[in-house]
Amino acid sequence: MGTNPPPDRAVVPDAVGGRPAASGWSSWVVFAGVLLILLGGFHALEGIVALSGRGTAGGALVDDATVSGWVHLALGVVGALIGLGLLAGNGAARVAAVGLAALSAVGNLTLVSAAPVGALLLVAVDVLVIYAVTVHGGDLRSPSYY
Repeated sequence: MGTNPPPDRAVVPDAVGGRPAASGWSSWVVFAGVLLILLGGFHALEGIVALSGRGTAGGALVDDATVSGWVHLALGVVGALIGLGLLAGNGAARVAAVGLAALSAVGNLTLVSAAPVGALLLVAVDVLVIYAVTVHGGDLRSPSYY
């Protein structure tokens, strides 16, 4: 058998070692990484607002605004770091991204009765992130990491 890639994947050859460096689908992983960075920033901002006392009094799962603020702040920072890890091609970040997106989807499903359109839109985005990372997560790699 030869080392040619399947015809349905346009592969950019790697300058080091002849391994494939990236495919056309790697933009899905870049999309997921940038999306996690943005969502992490928004969650961190929401946590800061809740901690300042100007936000709403808690959410669907947590009644205390202070606890909700710290949880949003912590998960926002973690989400942004995971997004940066995805952009760097880190394998552990791929696993963490799937877990965080699944947790976000379940959390957003609890908000369907309060804000159905927004919650379902965020669940759809979480599903897109899970798809991008699980199916095309290995496509984004840098030759310097091998």
